[in-house]
Amino acid sequence: MGERYELIVLGAGPGGYVAAIKAAQMGHRVAVVESRDVGGTCLNRGCIPTKTLVHAAEVLEEIRSCEKLGIHVGQVSYDFAGMHERKAEVVEQLRGGIEGLFKAYKIDLIRGCGIILDSNRIQVGDQAYETDRILIATGSKPAMPPIPGLTLPGVVTSDEMLEGKGVYCKKLVIIGGGVIGVEFATIYHALGCEVTIIEALDRILPTLDREVSQNLTMILKKRGIKVYTGARVDRVEHTDQSVQTAQEKGLAVYFMSKEKEQCVETERVLVSIGRRANTEGICPPSLNLQMQRGMIPVDDSFETCIKVIYAIGDIVLGGIQLAHVASAQAVNAVCSMFGERAPMNLSCIPSCIYTNPEIAAVGMTADEAKMRGIRTITGKAIMSSNGKTVIEMADRGFVKLVFEEESKVLLGAVLMCSRATDMITGLSDGVAGKLTMSQLAATVRPHPTFSEAIGEAIEDADGGAIHAAPRRK
Repeated sequence: MGERYELIVLGAGPGGYVAAIKAAQMGHRVAVVESRDVGGTCLNRGCIPTKTLVHAAEVLEEIRSCEKLGIHVGQVSYDFAGMHERKAEVVEQLRGGIEGLFKAYKIDLIRGCGIILDSNRIQVGDQAYETDRILIATGSKPAMPPIPGLTLPGVVTSDEMLEGKGVYCKKLVIIGGGVIGVEFATIYHALGCEVTIIEALDRILPTLDREVSQNLTMILKKRGIKVYTGARVDRVEHTDQSVQTAQEKGLAVYFMSKEKEQCVETERVLVSIGRRANTEGICPPSLNLQMQRGMIPVDDSFETCIKVIYAIGDIVLGGIQLAHVASAQAVNAVCSMFGERAPMNLSCIPSCIYTNPEIAAVGMTADEAKMRGIRTITGKAIMSSNGKTVIEMADRGFVKLVFEEESKVLLGAVLMCSRATDMITGLSDGVAGKLTMSQLAATVRPHPTFSEAIGEAIEDADGGAIHAAPRRK
């Protein structure tokens, strides 16, 4: 029998490493079991590498359009391998930071796949470890639908797109128009790739405000990205034509759109229909965690049906698969398991999409409020009249705020504009703190900034009455 710990965490992603550090800060003896690199999917094959490539693509686009600013740079090109080298540098730097924190807080990192033997024992390879508590934070992996041909060479997931030197191509078909799909479409289009998105539902980004989906669809199509919605992929086959960028055959994607079979020939196919819980093999059948489709049900303290075994992040049944959600759940779970108050407010979760323009949302949309029987007032500011937007030649966008009609409390916000992912935090505070229209309007917002649009949206919701001059008696 190996070391005994007060907590063993399975998984070193944004949920697992935050939980381990929090527990160690509280003075507890902690170990983390990880079979791959620390940082999990988010750091190594998700959020961070994607956003590094998004940034490179945005800089490339800005340079291409800089003549409108009176700046001349000559011929512009890019180095695909160099972009991925920069991505690797960013990942390595951040990964080193996590490993440094493990050492600083004396957290043991156990390399290998952990198997839960019972509520107090973890098996890693030939070694068993005893623990008082177990936290499962094994994250998720790309889902693969049962479509014929998805095992062919050239069909990839986001993992392959982001690992190592990436996947270079001049033609790309993306199956799935969710967050992952539209972000990769933005990156590869900036690199001169011919991109096609095929989405089974009636619109891309189907979980967000409908206006966001419509607006982004128009922007993508204007840029030359083909978008098919309400389209079902039937199969993927090889073509006789070889791929110029690799020693492989090309691919043909067959799909039904408007009751008609269509075909797109491509070099690569990215499958991005979502992610599934990575819980296979974490415990023997005798240890019944009552999983549903691989996901684990938990209570409000993130404890499973087996006492002292907890679960957080992408594997939680009914949860939201976002890195910052896993980190917040980690803090609450650790505090709960060691008898302290859970500090994080999980009722108000912002979501961000790093397209161009950026998209961010928090709280309820007007349609969701209507479904709950809540009467609302909506305020909207169009970014085409925003000074900073005009200066930076940014694409069309808007800020939309939803207030409860009677109390004027902020219920939700949707932003589609430059810096939306940074601005959403202030509005998240407003939703979580139940701030009213007048309280939000009292904030002085600097000029010129993108955030001025928030004040304009508030005024639009109240018909300008908040800042109207008082009537003389």
